[in-house]
Amino acid sequence: MITIGVTGNIGSGKSTVGRILAGLGAIVIDADELAHETYQPHSQTWQELINTFGKDILKASEEIDRQRLGQLVFAHPDALAKLNQIVHPRAYRLAQERIAAYRRQGAKAVVVEATLLIEAGWTGLVDKVWLVVTPQDVAIQRLTRDKEITEIEILARLKAQMPAEEKMPYANAMIYNDGSLNQLEAKVSELFHSLFP
Repeated sequence: MITIGVTGNIGSGKSTVGRILAGLGAIVIDADELAHETYQPHSQTWQELINTFGKDILKASEEIDRQRLGQLVFAHPDALAKLNQIVHPRAYRLAQERIAAYRRQGAKAVVVEATLLIEAGWTGLVDKVWLVVTPQDVAIQRLTRDKEITEIEILARLKAQMPAEEKMPYANAMIYNDGSLNQLEAKVSELFHSLFP
């Protein structure tokens, strides 16, 4: 089994790359979804988040309001660091468990899609690191079209993330996502098939 870490900054298109890889037969583990699993109401993580950021981050349903939490942390590097310290180790353990389970099941390829794959020290989980890169103006255009997020929030998140140039030395492959979906599919398919000669 081969494990591929797909990373890139917000709006780079890594989720699209993940969907393409799923279509090629890979099993995709989304690090954001793992993090959200750790947020379950009344879990240890949930309690630590409330203790750290206050009850204002809760919805009426007692779930964590991720949009509210995002607004709090992405403008404040210290708050973001605290959030990552609480959530990352638990999400990492979940990723390890899922990868081990898929290996036992005889999966051919597992993809870990994670924005902070490099920063969080998750590269040890994967055999290959693929970095998805897109121009900032394209990322902003995509995100304001597809998500309920303002340009100011996007820029705050981009500023909080390691620049793509600093991630490049960690990457086994670069995927420049500045063209059409067909071009992206062709590039990802070529890269994927090159792993299975």
